Amino acid sequence: MRVGSREVGYPHLLAAALLVTMLLGVGVGASTSSSTYGAFNAAWDGGSGIRGVASDAGAETEVVYNTTEYGEVDPAGTVAFVISPERGYTDAEADRIEAFVRAGGTVVVADDFRPHGNDLLGRLGASARINQTPLRDDRHQYKSGALPVATRVAADPLTRDVTQLTLNHPATVTENESTVLVRSSNFSYLDRDDDGELDESETLRSHPVVTTERLGAGDVVVVSDPSVFINAMLERPDNRAFAEALVADRPTVVLDFSHAEERPPLQVALRALRGSGGLQLLFGGFVVGAVALVARRGRRS
Repeated sequence: MRVGSREVGYPHLLAAALLVTMLLGVGVGASTSSSTYGAFNAAWDGGSGIRGVASDAGAETEVVYNTTEYGEVDPAGTVAFVISPERGYTDAEADRIEAFVRAGGTVVVADDFRPHGNDLLGRLGASARINQTPLRDDRHQYKSGALPVATRVAADPLTRDVTQLTLNHPATVTENESTVLVRSSNFSYLDRDDDGELDESETLRSHPVVTTERLGAGDVVVVSDPSVFINAMLERPDNRAFAEALVADRPTVVLDFSHAEERPPLQVALRALRGSGGLQLLFGGFVVGAVALVARRGRRS
């Protein structure tokens, strides 16, 4: 095969195809995540489905890697998801989120057996706490008692079109002064010894799994099972409807990954580039130089 004045053989084409394939693989790997709950993880345990829910609702999704970015959105039109943070918040970080809520924002704190969700709730001034004892229900369940179906749902805009929630190894919420939105059935129990069985010391009764609480002009929603929002569980009744109700009528949805350990390198780089005029100028100069170099070599050949 002849291109211009040069002969291009099959080895060249094969090498080019391999290079393109390699670059595509590197690009996909750098822009996606394998982290559980990750916004760019499309696997069963990822959280990319929430971005789809937000998009379907006509909302703009902002994935934030620093709490300073809460100051860049309109609190009154924003709901922020904090899903099972992997490390604790400093006073300054919690203060930014509290200011966002008190100015009219809604923050959804979804956690189960990690300590950082409760730490954040305390720093925000919310009264609800996550009780880190496993909840089971051997009657109202999906496949096993470890996946209980919460059947008692209060009427509220945040539970619009929700008649139940399907949970996955959940904890519960100690509501204190908050309002309970969703409870497990009367056949659920706290598995205090974590043996997967109802013992004589364990009692059948309903337990809160979702609460809401007013904080200033905004709201704090507590969910005792972050798995409700992963891709696989969004397809279980009525988890997607719950996510849709949370983002309904919100122009902006914030996915807070400021306290997640794994971050897609390309996504981080793009956000850094977008937020820095100096980096944009440097990158623009690099691109112009590269194009000029390619054009110069083309003229020589």
